[in-house]
Amino acid sequence: MKVIVTVIEKIISEAHIDIPDGLNKSAMKQHIVDRYNTGEMQTEMNIFQVDFQSISARIVQEQSDAKSA
Repeated sequence: MKVIVTVIEKIISEAHIDIPDGLNKSAMKQHIVDRYNTGEMQTEMNIFQVDFQSISARIVQEQSDAKSA
C-alpha cells in the first residue's frame, strides 16, 4: 500500500544582518527586500521556529502490472 502524507508547517526564519547607517524607515525596508530578492540573505537565514499546522494522508491505489502470457 502506498500513502501520500502531506505535512503543512509554518517556518519562521531569522537573519541578523548589517544595514548602512542613516537610512530612513522606507529605505531600510527596501534594502532588506533587495537583499532578500537577490538571494544574498538566503545563506544568513536560520530557522527560528516551526509551527505545525496540519497533517493528512491519502491512500494511493497501486495498479497491478500483471500481463497475460
